[in-house]
Amino acid sequence: MEPIFTNATEILILLFLIITFLQSGYDKIADWNGNVSWLKGHFAETPLKNMVPMLVAVILVTEIIAGVLCAIGIYQLYATGISTFAMYGAILSCVVLLMLLFGQRVAKDYDGARTIAIYFIPAIFLVFLLQG
Repeated sequence: MEPIFTNATEILILLFLIITFLQSGYDKIADWNGNVSWLKGHFAETPLKNMVPMLVAVILVTEIIAGVLCAIGIYQLYATGISTFAMYGAILSCVVLLMLLFGQRVAKDYDGARTIAIYFIPAIFLVFLLQG
């Protein structure tokens, strides 16, 4: 059977993560000042208030790397059936989402944290699928 059909679920979730993280990274780059300004207000009453630009940079780099690893993972799955890069992308995606969840919880933005949890479900499911 064709690798694209054999790994259809994994490839679709990888595409979901690529869209999520590369778009998010692009948005941070395209409107860096706007994002940092909004997040400074969001974290104004938290211990993270003085670290916002550095934390946004860390999130940005991690999101871009996760998206690229997922893209390489799709190619590797299709070309060879091996899932090494897909697993790297899936795990790093989960790490990014956990970092974002931590920030939302610290800011007491429980609706935002709930949204992050929704993204975490397919990401962790992908890790599960790629383990076996």
